[in-house]
Amino acid sequence: MIPFLQNLIDAVSLGSIYALVALGIGLLFGILRLINFAHGDFITVGAYALIVPSADVTARLLIGGWPWPVMIPTICLIVIVAALLTDALVFRPLRRASSPSLMIASFAVSYIIQNGVLMAYGARPKAVDLWSGANSQILIGDLRVPMLQLVTLVVTLVLMGGLTLFLKKTPYGIQMRAAAEDFRMAQYLGVRGNLVIGLAFAISGVLAGVVSLLTTTQSGSLSHTMGVPLALFAFVAVVVGGMGSLVGAVVGGFTIGLIVTMLQAYLPPDLRAFRDAFAFAFVILVLLVRPSGLVPARSTIERV
Repeated sequence: MIPFLQNLIDAVSLGSIYALVALGIGLLFGILRLINFAHGDFITVGAYALIVPSADVTARLLIGGWPWPVMIPTICLIVIVAALLTDALVFRPLRRASSPSLMIASFAVSYIIQNGVLMAYGARPKAVDLWSGANSQILIGDLRVPMLQLVTLVVTLVLMGGLTLFLKKTPYGIQMRAAAEDFRMAQYLGVRGNLVIGLAFAISGVLAGVVSLLTTTQSGSLSHTMGVPLALFAFVAVVVGGMGSLVGAVVGGFTIGLIVTMLQAYLPPDLRAFRDAFAFAFVILVLLVRPSGLVPARSTIERV
């Protein structure tokens, strides 16, 4: 029973990361119908902002050496600026383009960011010592839980709760929800489209900045493609949860985290190298049963 509980805690921690990334992707899709594959590269931007540009393998901290109350808002601000610049330079001129065109544009932005990081920092992965004490173990009965996993879960719950309150209780949040329901009708009713979309990009930037800090602390290394796998699994989580549904994005994130962790723990050793293939096969099975996702958006339900 103890090993299962240990694996379950690992699954919840991983699912928390996927849920945060999926929220950032799902928020933009709900309003702009944009599948932003560059969201993972916003995570990379936040992570590399911690260190001094250099080709050395062992990175020297820059912002990462600042006190946490200053470092966290600074990293989030940097990622927000990157997200807003992306919107202003790329996606705003393509407002009336089709969803496939927006998706291709996001691929282009992704490659531009990756190559920009390569030019500034070099191709070799960087070793980073960021809050190494977070990997200390906390004893809960017979369970050994890394403190970082508890921090990750708490941060995820706080951000999800804050986003829920923002969307339900503030005027701008209500406008964002209206735009997600019917963007053109919301504009007719006085909602400023560019402002709402800019807010969505800013919130996705905050989520990406937090994920970059959590991921860097956990892995202790940086690479110019570090955000790509997170974005891929988060996109799968959005699809599994239900396209356009923020609740579905969270549910999908935790579901994917559970599947990946349990496969890694219980697959025979010879098959663990194929873990991701088994995970995606399970995703296909879920979609065969529920094509609209586990928690489909209201607009999807109405169309059906």
